[in-house]
Amino acid sequence: MFDWLSIVQICVIGIIVYVFYVNLIKNTSSEKLVRGLVGLGALWALSFILPWVHLNLLGRFLHWIALLLSMGLIVIFQPELRKFLALMGNIKGLKNAISAFWQSEKNLSAKQKSIDEIVKAVSYMSEKHTGALIAFLEETDDGVIERYGTRLDAIISSELLLTLFFNKTPLHDGAVIIADNRIVYAGAILPLSQNQLQWKYGTRHRAALGMSELSQATILVVSEETGDISFAEKGSIKKYDDLKKVRSKLEKLLIKK
Repeated sequence: MFDWLSIVQICVIGIIVYVFYVNLIKNTSSEKLVRGLVGLGALWALSFILPWVHLNLLGRFLHWIALLLSMGLIVIFQPELRKFLALMGNIKGLKNAISAFWQSEKNLSAKQKSIDEIVKAVSYMSEKHTGALIAFLEETDDGVIERYGTRLDAIISSELLLTLFFNKTPLHDGAVIIADNRIVYAGAILPLSQNQLQWKYGTRHRAALGMSELSQATILVVSEETGDISFAEKGSIKKYDDLKKVRSKLEKLLIKK
């Protein structure tokens, strides 16, 4: 007797078979073999069902037909069977594809966690008027930095960021460099912009703007005087009043939407 759990399991099996067929069998030389196997399976099933409705003679006839076809299957579908077995032997490729997808999901999860940590740290520093300078680096931006500071190669965490920008630590005046979802350097010195800036912008903003003028990097700045959060990129600087917008900007930077 079927219950709802049995129906769910049948649906799941059906979906798995369908996905397997569409991705690995359809439009290949093994498609004929699979269709033959499905037809043979249906014939076997019918040979067992017919006796239940008292069609014994017809059921036995189909049984013998199915048996003969099964015995001749290797001869009839020998080329397709060989290719099908070769396809099944390539299951390693499918495993690698699944592994790559899983790794991609893990990387996405790690980047989302990094964004949470950065937003948490930036929110606190903005509230406490703690100055901060965080550069999100591209590979082509390496030669622009004047001095890299101290190499860390650490996981991004709000605690580490708050420690690095605490005004009693020796690295707080420089920039934190983030690349490949890691805190790579702390205390880095960025090139200052030579352009005239408004009076409200200090050295951190000049450094952020200077870095953005000479590279593809995007630089986040927290003002020590006002607590304002800004992003500098492509030679311009823009203030972000909403933490939701800050998060959205970080998602575009780290997840590359």
